[in-house]
Amino acid sequence: MNDVWPVYKGSSFNLWEPDTGAYYDSADSETMIAHLQEKRLAQHRTRSSAFAEQDESVIIDPETLPCRHARIAFRDVTNPTNTRTLIAALVPRDRVIVNQAPYLLQTAGTKRDEAYVLGVLCSMPCDWQARRAVELHMTFEQIGLLTIPDPGAGNPVRDRVTEIAARLAARDDRFTEWAAEAGVPAVSERERERASCRARCLRQLSLRPRRRRHNGRVRHFRKTGAVG
Repeated sequence: MNDVWPVYKGSSFNLWEPDTGAYYDSADSETMIAHLQEKRLAQHRTRSSAFAEQDESVIIDPETLPCRHARIAFRDVTNPTNTRTLIAALVPRDRVIVNQAPYLLQTAGTKRDEAYVLGVLCSMPCDWQARRAVELHMTFEQIGLLTIPDPGAGNPVRDRVTEIAARLAARDDRFTEWAAEAGVPAVSERERERASCRARCLRQLSLRPRRRRHNGRVRHFRKTGAVG
């Protein structure tokens, strides 16, 4: 039985929120993979297409389709009265996206580079740039006019933005593969870390039942150790 994929629209995601649960429609996965692969093969022969920049070994493999991987998408429709003009997010793999939510095709670089770009796009300074020029539609042309400074990997500010953005973007286990490539713990690993932390704190606190009366009230626990 084929999987059914959600079809994303602009309101299907929000800032640092990859899935609001509001979808445009749903689609059969095999049908969409076949259609998008055929479309990509045709666009690869068009010099103006972003797919023309990709190597043929990538193009002929359906597993490399953008919909099979997490990617940055942004809302096309905006409004001068909105709190934010530029709304972008890292959306999960196995999603189809309509025109109201354009996505960025990464043709070079690493997932850490992608995380840095996402961090900048979701920042208030970048939104201020967009707000000065955009009224109703955030297009690829408008995105291209934005200034995204890149001091290069190894710069402490860039590295910190990358780290924060990657952790904020990888919200759940749908981003495990992307998180690993971006160099941040997967959500499941972070949950294990939290559970381990709680267990160690309880062990340090050495909580055990005890009944004693204090100021007319019954206390059920006492602390026999201290947190180190």
